[in-house]
Amino acid sequence: MTEFANTLRSWRRARRFSQLDLALEAGVSARHISFLETGRARPSADMIGRLSEALHLPMDARNQMLTRAGFAARFKERAWDDAAMAPMRKAVGHMLDGHAPYPGLAVDALWTVLRMNPPAAAMFGPLGVAEGGSLLDLMVSDHLPVLVENWPEVAHHTARRLRLESAAQGGIKRLDAVADALSRMPAPRAGSAGPVVPTIYRWGDQRLSLFSTIAQFGTPEDLLLDELRIELFFPMDSETDMALRAMAQG
Repeated sequence: MTEFANTLRSWRRARRFSQLDLALEAGVSARHISFLETGRARPSADMIGRLSEALHLPMDARNQMLTRAGFAARFKERAWDDAAMAPMRKAVGHMLDGHAPYPGLAVDALWTVLRMNPPAAAMFGPLGVAEGGSLLDLMVSDHLPVLVENWPEVAHHTARRLRLESAAQGGIKRLDAVADALSRMPAPRAGSAGPVVPTIYRWGDQRLSLFSTIAQFGTPEDLLLDELRIELFFPMDSETDMALRAMAQG
């Protein structure tokens, strides 16, 4: 059995598709899928594209499918400071700077901070996180259980998010490890759930209750952009709104 055959079978199972399911999605016969998974047939680059679309594969997995079938990788991974990324950096900066006085940041697939606005720097800086730092390291540090009033609830929701992100990428050990660590936190208290789960920070007498939204690039052709997420934080109440505005003024 070829490397491509093993990879195709692994992704099909990860997506919980039968061979017939995949065949129907890709517009081929189940017999052909069987032949591809046993190595009796070799795929064309076009067929790999159709299978990748049917399986909703991330770009790095599509590259892997291509290279394991003997083709060149299609998608590049540029550095964040690459000249070709200048328009994207400008767009991210525009979103984050325009979001002030509320915090906002951009992270990659492993939650490394690529860019943050001044309110985010003011919030995360005292916790040891700056641009280039890791939010995953922060999650498993001793800081958040002390500072986040509803940490058990936030930890369990974050673990769920990490597992979903890992599964979408075919399994990322670092995300799974942090998710496992967060899942070991005490179970959150039962109660009536609101529309979102805010993260409630406490610094002395100051209380900040925040929820977030996530934005991504709509038509990426680069591995970094495919995985980059822009997270914008919003106040959950008027007290937090006023506190963030006061912090921005001085």
